[in-house]
Amino acid sequence: MPTEPGAYLLIIIETSDPVPLKIRTLATAALPAGRYAYAGSACGPGGIRARVLRHLKADKKRHWHIDHLTAVVPPFEVIAFPGRNECDILAEIFARPGASIPVLGFGSSDCRDCPAHLVQLVGLGDFTDFLRHWTAATGASAVRADSRLSATTGASWFGESFARG
Repeated sequence: MPTEPGAYLLIIIETSDPVPLKIRTLATAALPAGRYAYAGSACGPGGIRARVLRHLKADKKRHWHIDHLTAVVPPFEVIAFPGRNECDILAEIFARPGASIPVLGFGSSDCRDCPAHLVQLVGLGDFTDFLRHWTAATGASAVRADSRLSATTGASWFGESFARG
């Protein structure tokens, strides 16, 4: 995972049951069953790596909307976009058939451009193939996130990189 600032996508594997959301600032009480991606930014110390490691921790203070979701459903895949903006990435995803907004305002409280930073992915076929083609086309790097956390590093990584080259 890159340590520079930029954007990232957390890919949540398909949930077979609705996921209850207890977020007082959002009206929706449950996230419908489905497959999701969340786009965020990481501009602070440690960049994308530090932010993603925080998201992968199960035991954390629930500060952002995504914390409520990742505390019960860990991300499966992480795609890093050093130097990019999450709103631009979401615009590319929302332009695809099968991308929809499951909860208006989720993750976008401070954003003037996006109706949400969480997207439901429907009817995209083999999701791994979609990720491989999309990351290659955008020049992003992807790693699979092992939901088993290490006490020393915060997370362990496995799998291949889908980066170009």
